[in-house]
Amino acid sequence: MVITCPYCKKKHTVDKNRIPDLEKIKNARCRGCGKVFQLSLALEKDVEKEKKPEPGIKTRTIGVCLSKGGVGKTTTAVNLAAGLALAGNKVLLVDTDTQGQAGFMLGVTPKATLTELVTGELSADEVLTKARNNLWLLAGGRSLAGIKRLIDRKDFGGEMTLRESLRSLDGQYDYVIVDTSPGWDPLTVNVLFYVSELLAPVALEAMSLQGLSDFITNVAAIRKYRKELNLRYILPTFHDKRIKQTTAILNRIEGIYGSRLCTPIRYNVRLAEAPEHGKTIYEFAPGSNGAQDYRDLIRKVTNNDKLFR
Repeated sequence: MVITCPYCKKKHTVDKNRIPDLEKIKNARCRGCGKVFQLSLALEKDVEKEKKPEPGIKTRTIGVCLSKGGVGKTTTAVNLAAGLALAGNKVLLVDTDTQGQAGFMLGVTPKATLTELVTGELSADEVLTKARNNLWLLAGGRSLAGIKRLIDRKDFGGEMTLRESLRSLDGQYDYVIVDTSPGWDPLTVNVLFYVSELLAPVALEAMSLQGLSDFITNVAAIRKYRKELNLRYILPTFHDKRIKQTTAILNRIEGIYGSRLCTPIRYNVRLAEAPEHGKTIYEFAPGSNGAQDYRDLIRKVTNNDKLFR
């Protein structure tokens, strides 16, 4: 149950099952502005909202994941989300990395992070940052380390923590893109219990291939409990045609994964320079190889070959 303060409009999530005499309570105090208001009026408004739900959007949830670091996960998550927004979709980018680099790459300074949403300190509306037209950011950061401990302390259901926290946003976006941290931790497992599709960026080097193999093994273990989880896209990154090894590795991946393989992201210095200016690759260097390759990725994800032509 959600109670909205009539003064400051702060939303309070309350488990009515934990308050047996809720009907006898006449007044409540807002934790935001401190003012006292009539509980009955706030409840009436929320009941009215529940009676008339707005039609939801069928949302695609895509996790950008790989156990190994340095493969371009955040670069891919940011430019995938921004490209989908440019194509006219309503997009939410969720950063579950303690480094919190998505905000930096987009040139925005979030006032709150995913942590405050998970702990219930702030509502979804209060933690979202509008980064671009059609694009919103739910930022990560160092405070997420505490969320990992919170998940570990749960006796059961810890893997559903992220899913439960994002439930209030269901049906509001065409796409939810989730950026993940390197390694395999409780928050990464939470992402896999939330998203339905996976996109794995793979740097064209031997160690990344090993990382992909390990990641696929871990995903298979999760799929025993979530059959809808699907590794849809494998995105080769740092493709440099001048180096024979990268082409050889690309051919190996193509032979194994076939239709899942996306157009490789060519090595492009502009992709490394864009974050310093707080811009996406489409804004910083729209004619570069990096921008062209990420547009190809958007076309594959949306299954619309006419986009950006």
